[in-house]
Amino acid sequence: MLGRIAAVLLLSTVAVTATLAQGNDLVFAVTEGVTYQATPKEIRDKFTPLAEVIGKAVGRHVKIVLVPAYNDVRAGMAKQEYDIAYIHPAHVSMAEIKAGRYRAVAWTTGFTEYTVSLMIKSDAQLKTMDDLKGRTLVTPDPDSITAVMVRAMFRGEKPVETRLAPQWSLDRIARLMKDDRDANFVATNKDGVTVNRWTSTGFLAASATTNETAFLTYKVVRSSGMLVFDNQARV
Repeated sequence: MLGRIAAVLLLSTVAVTATLAQGNDLVFAVTEGVTYQATPKEIRDKFTPLAEVIGKAVGRHVKIVLVPAYNDVRAGMAKQEYDIAYIHPAHVSMAEIKAGRYRAVAWTTGFTEYTVSLMIKSDAQLKTMDDLKGRTLVTPDPDSITAVMVRAMFRGEKPVETRLAPQWSLDRIARLMKDDRDANFVATNKDGVTVNRWTSTGFLAASATTNETAFLTYKVVRSSGMLVFDNQARV
């Protein structure tokens, strides 16, 4: 029955609890991740037709619940708070399927040509996987599809001494920014007028973000005194 909805889906997994919860409404959790940066309204509008198809098929009203954060949807699925879940990317739901709390009713196909590029210092003499032994490899957020691919790649190559450090990069960036601001912040100009300028570091913001995120980004960057600030859409 639910298998007929597969053609409607894009890029993820639809999972249902091993035993559907009883009640007037079926709770349909939707987690789209960070890839598309759609607004809550856009996400809800996109999944409403799917919820209506499911509701008609099972004879119950379907309530859509948006769960943006992976850790939140993990916690909800661990408690089986959702009757149906749509999760992109699929590795989060796979853990629940393996645990037996949910079962898959639809797997979708979509863009599969993901690639990962590793950057090294221009003078580094790294040619093979063996050359990475004992070194630290920095990856994005552990739930990023890029990080998942890197971990899978290293499982295959088995460079046992290589350490993946997904959080190290953010800590390092924060330390470098603070040190640079401490060294170059200009509180007043030559006339003694307060200017609070930080001109030695710039910030390039994302172009595919929500209005709320853009507003907060602007406030944080400007409040730090940073003057060099632009948007990726202009590049």
